[in-house]
Amino acid sequence: MKVKICGIQDLDTALYAKQIGTDAIGFVFAKSKRQLTAEQAEKIADGLKEGPLKVGVFVNETLEEIKAIADQAALDVVQLHGDEPPELAKQIHLPVIKAFSFQKGASLSDMLAYPADFILLDSPIGPYRGGNGTSFDWSLLQNESFDRSRFILAGGLNTENVEEAIQIVQPFAVDVSSGVETNGMKDKMKMKRFIQTAKGAKQDDYIYTTR
Repeated sequence: MKVKICGIQDLDTALYAKQIGTDAIGFVFAKSKRQLTAEQAEKIADGLKEGPLKVGVFVNETLEEIKAIADQAALDVVQLHGDEPPELAKQIHLPVIKAFSFQKGASLSDMLAYPADFILLDSPIGPYRGGNGTSFDWSLLQNESFDRSRFILAGGLNTENVEEAIQIVQPFAVDVSSGVETNGMKDKMKMKRFIQTAKGAKQDDYIYTTR
């Protein structure tokens, strides 16, 4: 199981994420309580050197700005978390994650048709596009037939529920932010427990029961 920890804001936390085996870290360049500048991300990237994949999270940003920040911050992946048209994704020179808010009645087939390397399903939109600490009904995905090798699950995940979430929806990766924080700051103990739990979760023979 691959794990992305989003909302990284400082080098110390990024280095700890690397130490505990995090596969990817997210830099939020959109309006958010975890927002950082390209300059801050560049310093973190310089300090990390080899390490987790660096994912830049953008919301309805221009192609030119995405490319400029991606180059400056040495991003490995671009995550589009707004209402970006497919044409924009096709012009990005890096692998793309497209995030969608998922709820009952949403068209999964339309989301999967988006020209991205990975599709991230998040909870319905709250104060910000992502990072709001709420989950959606995972059972809605349990019996859906689709390519889960490009599916990332996000929204309200934490150390207490990530194993259940993985067993129900069988994603390629999970994405966490507020679920590994205490008082709005990344909590190293929660980060480590989340990594251990997610990577130790069994991914078969699970029958859904009411949460």
